Amino acid sequence: SKLAALFEHPLYNIPVLEVTEKDKLFIVNPMEKFSLRSSGSDEWVSSSKAETLLSTGKTAYDTYPAWLKFHIGINRYELYPRRDPLLPTLLRDLATQRIVSSVQKSGGTQLKLIMTFPNYGQALFKPMKQTRDQETPIDFFYFSDFERHNAEIAAFHLDRILDFRRIPPVSGRLVNITKEIRDITTDKKLAKTFFISPAGNVCFYGECSYYCSTEHALCGKPDRLEGSMAALLPDKSLAKRRSWRSPWRRSYHKSKKAEWELNPNYCAQVRETPPYDRGHRLLDLIDMTILDFLMGNMDRHHYETFEKFGNDTFLLHLDNGRGFGTHSRDEPSILAPLQQCCSIKKSTYLRLQLLATQPYRLSDVLREALAADPLAPVLAEPHLQALDRRLGKVLVAVGRCLAR
Repeated sequence: SKLAALFEHPLYNIPVLEVTEKDKLFIVNPMEKFSLRSSGSDEWVSSSKAETLLSTGKTAYDTYPAWLKFHIGINRYELYPRRDPLLPTLLRDLATQRIVSSVQKSGGTQLKLIMTFPNYGQALFKPMKQTRDQETPIDFFYFSDFERHNAEIAAFHLDRILDFRRIPPVSGRLVNITKEIRDITTDKKLAKTFFISPAGNVCFYGECSYYCSTEHALCGKPDRLEGSMAALLPDKSLAKRRSWRSPWRRSYHKSKKAEWELNPNYCAQVRETPPYDRGHRLLDLIDMTILDFLMGNMDRHHYETFEKFGNDTFLLHLDNGRGFGTHSRDEPSILAPLQQCCSIKKSTYLRLQLLATQPYRLSDVLREALAADPLAPVLAEPHLQALDRRLGKVLVAVGRCLAR
């Protein structure tokens, strides 16, 4: 296994900083146990009542479902640890847990659903909108592109292979539109958009600002539909997140250009602007830029951080559905932060060099990681080959900076 060998490599075993209590997202009462009431009502019970429902010898932590362990494991430095024994369980839960509720997620430009499981875990479901081998038409603007379910799955694994670990776990899943969405939804607006197509397939389209109409309906075969299931982060009422506008955000206008596209010295003013004027925030943003270039994602207008940790923490790489839309062409402008600032973390650069060598080739390790997903093959082969080509271009860009 190339993937196992990669994670054994010394570059993937660099010691992480010690996590103190103040570096944890949540401080948990070690005595508080998690249980579902035996009466069948859906609510947490206090530890005193849980005692009677638990087999003796279990610690409180053992009673937590995988999604809750994931939440309480988040800290200032990472979303989940490198050698996370929880990950296979969490991915399996996303792929197989019974869905008890499906409602449309409000906001956003395209249809997304929030699915709830019997153990209170929740996932964000993005349905399949185009097949693996379809490319985004060359005349499409980046902001009018489809969001792709398989891009969300591949982005999670790519982020982990790059050792960023800043994307919540994502699994593919085949959903039954009738039983797992239509029949159980309490969302009246969503419920009104179901219909049977002339071909006899179950379809729906929801309500949103783009692509929510009968012309863009999502149809099953006859009611089976592929999608990505992403573990939801803790509710914002429990763990506030701050949204930051990316300095290299695109103009989102058909003819106007952003300032960074016109000013070659743009990075100098970014370096003087908080929070990029100290710490590793700019380097973290360049990490995100490299991830986006490798998957061809031009739609990174904002990013988020956990408010509790202030400016000294990692960036969340959320919403990656517009990646992996094209394999036959690369978008060099995505690399603007790297090229204009000529900065990169040494650890990131060394890992990129490693992933360009034969024993750890990026396309090979990602192919292996994606092979375990329920919807495998997740990416068409040309997308995997494009990763190696793009990785070469990132290394060339760094080489030019070093030469300068």
